[in-house]
Amino acid sequence: MLGVLQKDDQKELQSLARAFADNEFAPKMQEWDENQHFPADVLRKGAELGFGGLYTREDVGGSGLGRLETSVIFEALSTGDVSTTAYISIHNMCAWMIDTFGSEDQRQKYLPKLTSMENFASYCLTEPGAGSDAASLSTTAVKKGSHYVLNGSKAFISGGGSSDVYLIMARTGGPGPKGISCFIVEKGFKGLSFGKKENKLGWNSQPTRAVIMEDCEVPAENLVGAEGQGFSIAMKGLNGGRVNIGSCSLGAAQASLEAALEHVKVRKQFGEPLANFQNTQFKLADMATSLLSSRLMIRQAAIMLDQNHPNVASFCAMAKLHATDECFKICDDSLQLHGGYGYLKDYKVNVYLRDSRVHRILEGTNEVMRMVASRALLAD
Repeated sequence: MLGVLQKDDQKELQSLARAFADNEFAPKMQEWDENQHFPADVLRKGAELGFGGLYTREDVGGSGLGRLETSVIFEALSTGDVSTTAYISIHNMCAWMIDTFGSEDQRQKYLPKLTSMENFASYCLTEPGAGSDAASLSTTAVKKGSHYVLNGSKAFISGGGSSDVYLIMARTGGPGPKGISCFIVEKGFKGLSFGKKENKLGWNSQPTRAVIMEDCEVPAENLVGAEGQGFSIAMKGLNGGRVNIGSCSLGAAQASLEAALEHVKVRKQFGEPLANFQNTQFKLADMATSLLSSRLMIRQAAIMLDQNHPNVASFCAMAKLHATDECFKICDDSLQLHGGYGYLKDYKVNVYLRDSRVHRILEGTNEVMRMVASRALLAD
C-alpha cells in the first residue's frame, strides 16, 4: 500500500528500505525493546545505504534526496522498528541543520562522520521548564573571549549520552525567540554531562537522558548561523521533523495493519475465520482508509518542504496531527483485532502501539499542531 504519489525511483527506495527493515530491524525489534538496546552497529549498516544523511548534500557523504523520498524511506524502515527509525530521523534532522545553516568549516568537520554514522547526533531544544513554550527556554550562552559558556539543562533528549554531537539551543540575547542561538556541542566538551537513562513506555531502542551544561565551554566557531537565529533554525528543523515522525507513524500503522490481516485470516471463532465477519471487514476498511489519508497528507507536506512552500509550517503541522493520531488508532485497532493475543509481548503489535504513542507528543504536541494550523487560518 504505497499510495498514489510514488514514481519508479521512489518505489526502488521503498523496496530497499523495506528489505533492510525486514532483514535487519524486524527480527531484533522486540529484543531491542525488551533490553533497551541501542543498535549502533545496525545503524551504521544502514548508513552504508545512505540512511545517515538522506537529505544532506552529497559532497559530505549525504544522499542528496528530497523530503518526499525521505518520507517513503522512513515509513518503510519503521515497519521493522519504529523506535530505531525515529532516532535515525532525528539524526538526519541534525545533519540537515548543519548542512543548511552551518559554515563550510562546520559542514566539512562534522557531516562526513554524521552521514556515515561513525558519529551520532541529537537535537536539544526541550527543557524541564520549556516544552511546548520552547521560546521561553532558559539555557544561557555567554561569550567569553574565543568561547561561549553554556549553562542549563535539556530534557527528554533522544540519544542523550550516546550521541557524539548535540545541537543545543541556548539564550544569547533577551527574552523570546529572537534571543536564542544554536550551537554544536561535542560529547567531550568540558562542562557537558548527562542525567540518568529514562525508563520509557516505548522508544526503548534509543536512550533518553537529560543533557546538562555546567560552565560548558563551546568554541565560538561552533555557533550555527548568527546569534539570534537559533529559534528560526530549530523551527525549520521541526517542520521536517514533523513530516519525518509522521512517516514513522505510517510505518507503524502499515505493519500493524499487515499483522491484523494475517491474524484475522487464520484466527477462527464460531467456526470460521475472523476475516469472514462483516465487523472485521469494516474495521479493516476503516484502518486502510485512515492509513491512506494519513500517507497522502504526509507525502503532500513533504512535497511542500521540497518546494519551500509559503504555507509549509501549517501544512506540516496538520499532516503530523492527522497522521500521528490516526496511525496510533490503527495500531490500537490492530491490537483489538488480535484480542488477548495482542496484549502479549510475544506479538509485535504492542511494540508498534507503544512506540507510536509518543509521536503525538514530540516534535510539537498535537495540541500545539492545532495552534499552528488555527493561527495560519485566522491570519488569512
